[in-house]
Amino acid sequence: MIKRFTLGSPIDTDAVVGRLPVTDISEFPLALETGEKTVISFDLRDGEMIFGLGEAIRGINKRGWIYESWCSDETNHTEDKKALYGAHNFIIIENRFALFVDFAGKIEWDLGYESPSRAKITLDGSDADIYYITGKAPRDMAIRFRGLIGKSYIPPRWAFGYQQSCWGYAKESDFVAVRDRHRENKLPLDAIYMDIDYMDSFKDFTVNSERFPDFQAFVDDMKASNIHLVPIIDAGVKREKGYSVYDEGSERGYFCTDKDGEEFQCGVWPGIVGLPDFLNPDAREWFGSKYDALLDYGIDGFWNDMNEPALFYSKQGLESAVKKLQAIDPDTMDIWGFFEMRNVLFGMQNSYSDYCSIYHDLGGRRVCHKDVHNIYGAFMTRAAAEYFEKKYGKEKVLMFSRASYIGTHRYSGIWFGDNFSWWSHILLNLKLLPSANMCGYLYCGADLGGFNNNVTPDLLLRWLALGVFTPLMRNHRALGTRAQEAYSFENVSDFADVLAVRYRLLPYLYEAFRRASDEDDMLFRPLAFDYPDDKIARETEDQLMLSDECMIAPVYEQNRLGRTVYLPEDMTLLRLSGERVDRTELKKGVHYIDVALNEVPLFLKKGKKITLAEPALNTEELDWETLEIIEG
Repeated sequence: MIKRFTLGSPIDTDAVVGRLPVTDISEFPLALETGEKTVISFDLRDGEMIFGLGEAIRGINKRGWIYESWCSDETNHTEDKKALYGAHNFIIIENRFALFVDFAGKIEWDLGYESPSRAKITLDGSDADIYYITGKAPRDMAIRFRGLIGKSYIPPRWAFGYQQSCWGYAKESDFVAVRDRHRENKLPLDAIYMDIDYMDSFKDFTVNSERFPDFQAFVDDMKASNIHLVPIIDAGVKREKGYSVYDEGSERGYFCTDKDGEEFQCGVWPGIVGLPDFLNPDAREWFGSKYDALLDYGIDGFWNDMNEPALFYSKQGLESAVKKLQAIDPDTMDIWGFFEMRNVLFGMQNSYSDYCSIYHDLGGRRVCHKDVHNIYGAFMTRAAAEYFEKKYGKEKVLMFSRASYIGTHRYSGIWFGDNFSWWSHILLNLKLLPSANMCGYLYCGADLGGFNNNVTPDLLLRWLALGVFTPLMRNHRALGTRAQEAYSFENVSDFADVLAVRYRLLPYLYEAFRRASDEDDMLFRPLAFDYPDDKIARETEDQLMLSDECMIAPVYEQNRLGRTVYLPEDMTLLRLSGERVDRTELKKGVHYIDVALNEVPLFLKKGKKITLAEPALNTEELDWETLEIIEG
């Protein structure tokens, strides 16, 4: 059962499909305080688990920490962080109820932080829709919620292939080399990503003609070898007279403004930019049509970035900082003055006061950005996806985004942002998957190998062994970090063995993905969802159920030759490597399993089956029909 309770006059966030009738607020079953802020609170029972919040740090069980819904350009994914790039305002209180708080501003989720036996949800405002959901079990409540918010996005089939990315592929020869070296080493590959370097001066929807002298021929050559190019699009539009995208947007009044009605000016990669007002339907339609500049070359995939929106600085913030720095006397500055200087510099980036200085046109009404912050990036992606569907139909263009809100899952996937080449981030990747799935995001994944810092070959192999199962399987790294392509290391055959497993599993994984979308279900689930009465399973967070057939348990610690696994029932261990499949029958209980660096462990439930294809170098060459059946 789902009940909708309405406070004030909520902004339409596009999160829900259809409209439920409003239940009188006097029937709201939890403690509720209204005013300038809204507070929802309730008691927590001993041992009760809390699931949800989508893209959030820490464990699958969210109890005991304090979180924020505030889409954040957060580059350090450490345990002290309260928010990442998405705002996914959905939680499940185990076996009692679930809540979706449809509110586009900031929310604080105290889930047993101040008091271990009390939860308190604080909205920075008084206008919201609150959906109270009941069901017989957490999975049932998640499915009901997914029915409320609509079917998950399904990308084109090639987007399930292996993909390679790097901030630093700057010219045509870089991409050709990546393609050729994958092929020479018999490493599968379906896509190569184009980060900000492909643009002319970081301007959206442009291509640097010096680095790509014949872009059409380049795209055609890549497509002829079954390689899809996936360019990045940033939210900020360079403020430059003569740049047609900026000129059009400015003339039509499509950019966000400041309190005086002038274009809000902030700095990101191109320097000073205008922020398109994606809450304006006309601006969305206009911005979506701009993708034609690349679509017309034959590009059929994009990733939207910097759309929280990320602000390196605002014009007003920079001017204020410069004045403060000029007033500093280096001869008299003490350590506190040094700290203040440092805070002035770092405080310019993604400043809350800057967000409070941005205004939108919402149906002729001026709205402060802080009240709609969490849907800004979502509406950017909506702009693109609605245009793609109008032009091509569904499932034709790959789209995923960094910032997101509930509802964007109908338009795109997400990736988990700027992680690190840390072993702990393999485990974080694993834990994010079911939480994202609960909120509708089935097409998701992390930067395999880690975006920041320097990867080691064993770390990359272990991470790829998890990435084999994630719908988005992309290897991505930052400028200036160690080469991370699979062919960059010794024993390339180990990488070929792991990547071959992905393609062998693709028919099964693709079918399981579509089934989860069709049935409003999850592809990845915590063991606690399937074995709620099993105490060990309930507390196991380094293993996941995969669809209804399998369980996964990756190795995520350095120098480990295997790992301990808990089986909540009898299962068959499949060790997959290249074309090899080794079977071991295991009884319910705790087992230590050896896992070689070129192996992918998969646990198949008794009475269930999966299908395997013959290995291929890309999805186009994969035989999707002639399949080997593996039974548990």
